[in-house]
Amino acid sequence: MKEIYSSVVQFRGTHYEFGKYQGEHLAGSLSVENRDKQWKIRKLRFQVDIKETKEMFMNLAPGIWEELEGLQDGLKWDMEKIIMHFSGYRLEIPKSGCSIMTGDNYLVRNYDYHPKTYEGRYTLFQPTDQGYAMVGPSQRVTGRMDGMNEKQLAMGYNFMHRKKPGDGFICSMIGRLILEVCASVEEAVDMLKEIPHRHSFSYVVQDMKGTSQVVEASPRGVIAREDHACTNHFEKMPEENRHYLVDSKARQAVMKQEKQTAPSAEQAYRLLNNTEGGVFSDNYHSWAGTIHTSGYLLREQKAWFALGGDQKPYEIDFSRWLKGEDVPEKYMYGQVDTGMKFLHMDQNVK
Repeated sequence: MKEIYSSVVQFRGTHYEFGKYQGEHLAGSLSVENRDKQWKIRKLRFQVDIKETKEMFMNLAPGIWEELEGLQDGLKWDMEKIIMHFSGYRLEIPKSGCSIMTGDNYLVRNYDYHPKTYEGRYTLFQPTDQGYAMVGPSQRVTGRMDGMNEKQLAMGYNFMHRKKPGDGFICSMIGRLILEVCASVEEAVDMLKEIPHRHSFSYVVQDMKGTSQVVEASPRGVIAREDHACTNHFEKMPEENRHYLVDSKARQAVMKQEKQTAPSAEQAYRLLNNTEGGVFSDNYHSWAGTIHTSGYLLREQKAWFALGGDQKPYEIDFSRWLKGEDVPEKYMYGQVDTGMKFLHMDQNVK
């Protein structure tokens, strides 16, 4: 077993100030050093266009562009490098897993991926200029793997495939855009139909109305459907699916069987976080091992977070945080059953 942690990042202020704050704290960190090494040995499959990227953000969420400018000033990098690392526009991504279950005012998800990509940052951000406050783990600093915003909208995403990519945003930045500008499931679905998608993912959104939508999105189309369990295959666009779906359908079947009993948020969390429950994955070498389990209780405005399996989650009272009461934790700890290196903890992660 390997002991791991996530730093808890709390910030109230403008997007630019948040970006500069993050850049100054990330400068010289293992996360940035390892990410930079990974880019140097990776064959780029996209182009960086500063003008086009800025136009996309200015139309959708101008605050995020200001956060990128703050990162530039904090890290002392040129904007081309900032866009390559943190903009989430036109980036390649390997395969991964992930499972999501929704219910009566909750969303619970397992984030399944490779340890060498995990940056170990859990963020609470309350902007004072524009956009909604949000809570959740970050990916590529500016993106969000899953999360909940002040409008009590929760979001998570699941990988489908990376064949035939298009020009557009990757999953983590799309997750951030949902939390940044959408107040309801309807708004999230509308935005997902409008923005360009780099890869094929399902985005699961849940709000206080009890509506849960799975939005199947690829560079070639976007279709929304109502469902409460989602893994790694499309239902409405089967032509987009990978050939091997046994594991994805097996995890989905476990959650759908449990769903028949109308499980509580606690029961859903235990199902996904239990290493013997049939949903948790230890397939880290294949980019599909469960690193964290997140839970979002919309009515109570509380978030759960656990690193590794069979863990009691940390509970974050987002409603209190929105009123100015800081979270006491500086780090959240857990264990994963792997000896593999983590981006934010180990030297020479390639």
